[in-house]
Amino acid sequence: SFKDVDINIHCSNDACNGNRIFACENQGPGSITARFNDIFLTYICRNCQKSVKTYAVWVIIKDSSSTLEIGKYGEMPTFGPTTPSKVIKLLGSDRELFLKGRRAENQGLGIGAFAYYRRVVENQKDRIFAEIIRVAEKLKSDKALIDKLNTAKEEKQFSKAMETLKNSIPPFLLIDGHSPLNLLHKALSNGMHAQTDEECLEFATSIRVVLSELAERINQAVKDDAELKSAVGKLLNRKDKK
Repeated sequence: SFKDVDINIHCSNDACNGNRIFACENQGPGSITARFNDIFLTYICRNCQKSVKTYAVWVIIKDSSSTLEIGKYGEMPTFGPTTPSKVIKLLGSDRELFLKGRRAENQGLGIGAFAYYRRVVENQKDRIFAEIIRVAEKLKSDKALIDKLNTAKEEKQFSKAMETLKNSIPPFLLIDGHSPLNLLHKALSNGMHAQTDEECLEFATSIRVVLSELAERINQAVKDDAELKSAVGKLLNRKDKK
C-alpha cells in the first residue's frame, strides 16, 4: 500500500521551509487489482499539515502478481528547484512568473528565464521598494535616505527609479558592499535581444541570486527588529519577584 510509505521532500510552508516527511493520504480509487492502473497519490506534510503534493502515476501489475512497475506522469505543484519562501513573499502576485523563470533557468533556457525574471522585477518594483523603505524606517535610517527611497518608488520605470536613487540604500542591505538594486539594474539593462542564450542565462541567474539575497536580508532586518522589541517588552513588563 502506498499509504505505508512516507516520502521526504521540501515543504515551502513558512512553518517548515525545508525537507519534511509527507504521508500519503489516499491510494487512488480503491485497491489496485487491474493489470493497468492510472491513479493520483496525494501527500500531506506531517509537520505543518498544510502543504500538499499530488502525483499522477501509472501502475502495472506484472504476471507474477507480486511485482509492480510504477511510473510518474506528473506532479502538482510542478517539480523544480526549491525557492525560499522569503523570495516568494517579496514577489507577491508574480510568484508564478518567478517560478516559471526558475524552471526555465533550471532547463538552461536563458532567454526565457531572463524574460520572466525581468518581468517580475519590473512588475514588483513598488513592492520591492516598499520593503526596502520599511527596513530603512525600522533601522531608523536618515530621513534624507528615506525621502530618496520614496521618491524613487514613485518613478514608473525601474531604470528611472535607479537614476533617482543613486545607489542610496540602508547599509544592512548591501551585498558584498554593493546596492542590490544597482546590481539588479546592471543585469536588467543588458537587453536580451543583444545577448546569446548562454549570456542571458548568466544574467538570469544573477538576478535570481540577488533577489534571493535581498529577500533574506530584508527578512533578517525585520526579524531582528521584532525579536529585539519582544525582548525589551518582556524585560520591561517583568515583575520582580520578592
